[in-house]
Amino acid sequence: MFAALPYPAIDPAVLTLPGFEAFGLHFGPFPLRWYALAYMAGLLLAWRYIVALVSNLKLWRGQAAPMKPEAADDFLFWATLGVILGGRLGYVLFYKPDMLWKAPGEILAVWNGGMSFHGGLIGVVLAITYFAMSRKISLARLGDLAAAASPLGLFFGRIANFINGELWGRPTSLPWGMVFPTGGDLPRHPSQLYEAFLEGIVLFTVLRLATHRFYALARPGLVAGIFLVGYALARIALETVRQPDAHLPVFPLGLTMGMLLSLPMLAGGIWLLMRAQANPLPGDGPSSSAPHTA
Repeated sequence: MFAALPYPAIDPAVLTLPGFEAFGLHFGPFPLRWYALAYMAGLLLAWRYIVALVSNLKLWRGQAAPMKPEAADDFLFWATLGVILGGRLGYVLFYKPDMLWKAPGEILAVWNGGMSFHGGLIGVVLAITYFAMSRKISLARLGDLAAAASPLGLFFGRIANFINGELWGRPTSLPWGMVFPTGGDLPRHPSQLYEAFLEGIVLFTVLRLATHRFYALARPGLVAGIFLVGYALARIALETVRQPDAHLPVFPLGLTMGMLLSLPMLAGGIWLLMRAQANPLPGDGPSSSAPHTA
C-alpha cells in the first residue's frame, strides 16, 4: 500500500433545509450542496468580470466595447441557461446515452449530478450566438468576453468535484495521492485539483495577461482562441492521469472521451488565433485610422 494524503471528507451538502407539509403532501428536506454553490459563484463572478471588462475602455484600444455594462445582466441569464442545459444534455449524450431510453425522466435531474464541460461549452456558444444576433453585437467580441471569464467557473466547478469525491484520477505512487471514498483502496491522483489549477488559475492568468497587457480584446476572436487552445491542451494532458469512465468503450491509441471532445476545440481555437493575428492592433498598422465598431 502506497503512502497517501488523507482525503478531507467534506459533506457535499453545506446545510440541509428542513422539509414541510402542505396540502397533505410532504416536501423536502432540501440539501444545499457545494456543487450548486460552485456554479452560482462561478457564474456571478464571471458576470461581474465581464462588466469590469466592458467598463475598462483602455482594454479596447480606442474601440467601442461590444455592449454596455448593463447588457451583461441580461447575458448572464442566457449564459446560465446554456451552461446548465448544455452541461446536462452533453453529459447524457456523451457519457450516459443509455439514459435516453432507460431513464428519460432523469435527463434533466441535474441535482443528481452529472455535467459535461463540453456540453456546457456548446450550450454557451448557442447562448452567445442568440444574444449577439438579437442585440446586433459582435459575435466574436461577445465570445471573447465569455472566454475571458470562463476559467472562474471552471475553477469552482473542479473544486466542487473534489468535495464530492468524484472524477478522481488513476492510481499513483506519488506522495500526494489520495484514497477517495468511491475510488477503491489505491491512492489516486487528485485530478480535480490539477484541473482547478490548470483550467482555472493558470488559464485565467494567461487570459488576464492577454487582455490587460497585450490588448487581446482589440482583436476579435483572439481571447476565445487562446481559451479554446489553452483548455484543450490542459484537458488532453490531464486526461492521462484522470480515470476514464468505466462504462465507456476503449478508444484506439489510448484516447479518452475527454480527449476526443477536446480535439475540435483545439482545431477551432487555432483557427481563431490565426484569424485574429491577421488583423493588426489598432494603432499598429496603416488601417488604424478607420476605427472598428462593435
